[in-house]
Amino acid sequence: MIDHVSVGVRDLERAARFYEPTLAALGLNRLVTRPATIGFGKAYPEFWINLRAAMAHVAHESGTHICLRAKSTTEVDAFHAAALASGGLSDGPPGLRPHDRVRYYAAFVLDPDGNRIEAVTFPSQ
Repeated sequence: MIDHVSVGVRDLERAARFYEPTLAALGLNRLVTRPATIGFGKAYPEFWINLRAAMAHVAHESGTHICLRAKSTTEVDAFHAAALASGGLSDGPPGLRPHDRVRYYAAFVLDPDGNRIEAVTFPSQ
């Protein structure tokens, strides 16, 4: 249903240094580079970062976040580790989360601008 998503960032190069290794852990690579936007994906850009130099830091209370599907718990762990190593902050370490219908394994991070990004997988065991 959703074709692609984008987040605003105040410094495109700083954001690229964060997102390249973080998204690579989920198999997403930089596919498009333009003066004010960078697109990441597998076959086509599914996740965009867009320069918004005057943007305020995203307030944690905004409630907005983007969740990306991982293939395994190992990918979720790698996503979290890459984000922290690239200047992000943890907003929930990798682990099982209570859920009423499925096993939900996820990690949450904040990018340098405060955007909340999650990686999730649904392990069978």
